[in-house]
Amino acid sequence: MSAPRPERSRRSRGATPHGVAATAPGAGAAPAGVGAGAGAARRWWDALSPAAGGAVMAAGILSVGLALIGRTALSLAALAVTGALWLLLAADFALRLLGDRGRFRAEADTPAALTAVAATTILGTRLAQLGRPAPAAALLVLAAALWPGLLWSVVRHWHRRMPGAAFLVCVATQGLAILAAVLAVAYRLDWLDRAALACFCLGTPLYLVALSRFDLREVTGGAGDHWVAGGALSITALAGAKLTAAPLWTGATHATLRVTTLIALGLSLVWYAVLLVAEVRNPRTHYDVRRWSTVFPLGMTATACLSAAPATGIAWLRPLGEALLWIAVAACALTCGALALARGHTHHPPAGPSAPPAGPPAGARPDLPADPPPEAGTTGR
Repeated sequence: MSAPRPERSRRSRGATPHGVAATAPGAGAAPAGVGAGAGAARRWWDALSPAAGGAVMAAGILSVGLALIGRTALSLAALAVTGALWLLLAADFALRLLGDRGRFRAEADTPAALTAVAATTILGTRLAQLGRPAPAAALLVLAAALWPGLLWSVVRHWHRRMPGAAFLVCVATQGLAILAAVLAVAYRLDWLDRAALACFCLGTPLYLVALSRFDLREVTGGAGDHWVAGGALSITALAGAKLTAAPLWTGATHATLRVTTLIALGLSLVWYAVLLVAEVRNPRTHYDVRRWSTVFPLGMTATACLSAAPATGIAWLRPLGEALLWIAVAACALTCGALALARGHTHHPPAGPSAPPAGPPAGARPDLPADPPPEAGTTGR
């Protein structure tokens, strides 16, 4: 533990830590603006929660979807945001793991902790889509290493009436399936396709267990992560589409994957409609970090439609996916605007009634100037 800092009162009398009087006003003191900025940054960093991983997932899946419709510039911009946010949250994850184990363990018990796995797989999927399989493979190894411990920690702390983040057990697992399936094609590794299928099969019962514990009141009162109830089915459909398109699976396995993909996609669209109606009937316009877990399912549903169209041979899913993707982009823009407004209100609170200007001290003559303040290092006698 570091030694205690000198008291502020000592500094205010002009003394330095070594007891030497300051030679100039303000010497040795940081400007007020710098101190305030550093304090604000520190508070912002300390306030980061695992739920912020939803922003990485949202930007990442928008990048994947925009690439599928040929919007390369927008896709690369979203990828840059994804990478920057992922690095930021990875640093936060590592610092808490190494320096604040108590908080790390407490946060690892929450479903939102699995955004670390899901965000990593989505970033890897986009890099593989971009023709960068090596870093994508490294991200798959990292996500696969994190997944068992975080999944077990989350599942053993489940309880009744869970928020929508409970479905992240399915999202993280299907994210592994997607990235493994994509890399299996890139590297022509049949065993990786089989691993992807195993994750896909495990994700489905995990969804059903999460659904049994989901608090349905979240549909009308959730802060944003309730949309993951539908997004988990969308990522299941996307994983199924990737596996359906894989050349390894033929015959009955291929047919089963195709049907499962369409069922998951259809159910996700039902959730989409239900949740959209609930949003219209019960608007929640204030910013909440969990709103990024609304943008992510919107983008995931669109991307699932775009990917399922060629894999299942249903052409009309592509224009539907394009329309849903632009809705997701608009939702992302609105969430960014809400975040900017929320931060503006935080940094510039409304001014209260101003105090009247201070008058001269009692007994002072108004026609004479006030006594000057004592010099630094002196006291009044």
